[in-house]
Amino acid sequence: MSKVILASSSPRRRELLDKAEIKYSLCIKSVDEKIPVGMSADEAVEYLALLKAEAVSQVNDEAVVIGADTVVVLDGEILGKPANEEEAINMLLSLSGREHKVITGVALVRGKRHKAFHVTTKVKFYDIGYSEAVHYVKSGEPMDKAGAYGIQGKGGIFIEKIDGDYYNVVGLPIARLVRELRVFQGEGE
Repeated sequence: MSKVILASSSPRRRELLDKAEIKYSLCIKSVDEKIPVGMSADEAVEYLALLKAEAVSQVNDEAVVIGADTVVVLDGEILGKPANEEEAINMLLSLSGREHKVITGVALVRGKRHKAFHVTTKVKFYDIGYSEAVHYVKSGEPMDKAGAYGIQGKGGIFIEKIDGDYYNVVGLPIARLVRELRVFQGEGE
């Protein structure tokens, strides 16, 4: 079995790999996360995940590197991490009472080999008011999360329902990743 490296600083992704009992180390390389014009959200998350994994693989070509990227998509528009509190409040209010998609792209890279995939989960918010959004933003929790909320934290109170993989919304579709990793490492299905 190959050494596994996670190319992500996300504590949530680390927790999920730990739960799946995947032994890994961390290595993060800075990459330009600008999405090329005209790229769909599905393509964008795979592109960014691959970019992150390839950057780490260049200095660790014997290991299997896992890269990941998560976005929230509302009305075809990608909502990444908020730049400031005002943007976080606006994102939350735009999600209020509506359904959106959370898409996570995952890439596995080892040397010149790579595999990328994405998982989509639909999430519906309850109606939330301005003061509720402000209170949540003041907690600091949403500032490093796509769409300005964390389903696994205080932001879970906004969720009316989900359709799909809960862990995908957290930031890593761990069940699918485990299966893809086994195949990628040649352990069968």
